[in-house]
Amino acid sequence: MPKVVDPAERRSLLAEAVLRVVRRDGLEQASVRNVAREAGLSMGSLRHYFASQSELMVFAFRTVVERIELRLAGLEPESDPRRRAQRILSELLPLDEGRRAENEVWLAFTSRAMVDPALRALRGEGYDALRAGCRTLIADLSAAGLAPADVPAETDRLHALLDGLAVHAAMRPDIHTAESLTTAIERHLDALATERASRDASGRSQEPSS
Repeated sequence: MPKVVDPAERRSLLAEAVLRVVRRDGLEQASVRNVAREAGLSMGSLRHYFASQSELMVFAFRTVVERIELRLAGLEPESDPRRRAQRILSELLPLDEGRRAENEVWLAFTSRAMVDPALRALRGEGYDALRAGCRTLIADLSAAGLAPADVPAETDRLHALLDGLAVHAAMRPDIHTAESLTTAIERHLDALATERASRDASGRSQEPSS
């Protein structure tokens, strides 16, 4: 009796093959032929699941996005907004081998999205989701008196910090280690709380005495 192949499982295995090729050899080497070879399949078998290279790339890109979303959804509830922000932001940074691989692949796909409309749309979704997440964290911190009240401006700052750390970690992992990335986030959160406290104190000092 021939072996029954689960299409969803096979597509997932092919996406993993794409990610391995992209990280090891670069996105330009992630051709249908090379991905099929990496997965141990024929090109005809691969095309049974993906009609084009672009469709395969989109699925692999979405796989990275879904991994991140699953990790965030699996975090234990945390009532303290500062600790919650620290934990969530840590999941978004390349602090271990798995997340370093995701980060490198994400940046490769982001670059390819400049010339691939399908990837560009998915890149936009990822950008919007990350920005919305930053806004939620900042709004929670601000409501707790742990960040300045200007939520849009602080959202911009946090979003830019995350993007910058991700790029630097990919370019120079020898310098931007898990420890240095964690420290950068901790210092930023400390600075937000300090700025809020300073502004609150300044506002109180300017209130007319009764």
